[in-house]
Amino acid sequence: MNDLEIVVATQEYIKQHHTDAYFSIETICNAIGYSRRQLDRLFHKFLQITLYEYVNAVVLSKSAEKLISTDDNVLDVALDSHFTSHEGYTRSFAKRFSVTPDEYRKSPIAIPLYIGHPANHYHILKEGREMESTSICTVIPMDRPKRKLIYLPSKSATGYLSYCEEAGCDWEGLQNSIPEKFDTAAILELPEFLQEVGYSNIASGVEVPLDYSKPLPDGYKIAELPECTLLYFQSEPYENPDDFGAYIGQVYKALENYNFERYGYKPADNIAPTFNFGAQTDVGARIAVPVIKI
Repeated sequence: MNDLEIVVATQEYIKQHHTDAYFSIETICNAIGYSRRQLDRLFHKFLQITLYEYVNAVVLSKSAEKLISTDDNVLDVALDSHFTSHEGYTRSFAKRFSVTPDEYRKSPIAIPLYIGHPANHYHILKEGREMESTSICTVIPMDRPKRKLIYLPSKSATGYLSYCEEAGCDWEGLQNSIPEKFDTAAILELPEFLQEVGYSNIASGVEVPLDYSKPLPDGYKIAELPECTLLYFQSEPYENPDDFGAYIGQVYKALENYNFERYGYKPADNIAPTFNFGAQTDVGARIAVPVIKI
């Protein structure tokens, strides 16, 4: 395996085994066959963090999800996350998320959950990998009431890659941590009324109910969106995680060829964003566009 493949294999091992009773940095190194020093060097090369920092981010993020999805007490969550005490877990959690586990459980706010995408995905997107065959794409209308959009605008981004280069990658985990969200975090193409001077039309964001009033993270904005219909363009699920970019491309192609008027719709990108939800193997690639009925 080359250096990048080693990092991806290590990420996959951590994903599969981080809940094991005897999971540790040592078990990771033994399974991959590389020393901690070697893996630290490779992780820093491709992910700009050490192996320990990566593991810490993963287990703390998973523990945050457990805090609001289970009734397990905080000490049990700490022990399941490979911490030896409530105090040590609380210090690490507060250092990463700026809120204690108890405070977060009582009032969940947006926190930067770590997503940990495979290290090779950035390179796959830059290569623009094509699909060898055509995927089936379904189109599903979803009615949206009046609601709010929480979004993080960019100054110069033109798409996903340039957005992440400008804003970093914490936006995805942070937005997905909002319990009230209608759907998962997405890259947005903003309507004109949300584009401010000095900013591009590319942002990331999530929709939330109209009565959402929790504090926003630094740099985030919030706006009301009118009632509309979103047409969800969705590909088939797929097996190879590295094919995510190709499936997103296929969905964009289906969107470009779609005859809106034939099915009683008119594009309405002046009233709401277009949402690129990315792709997951078990769901497929998804893009949602605002429309009005004609």
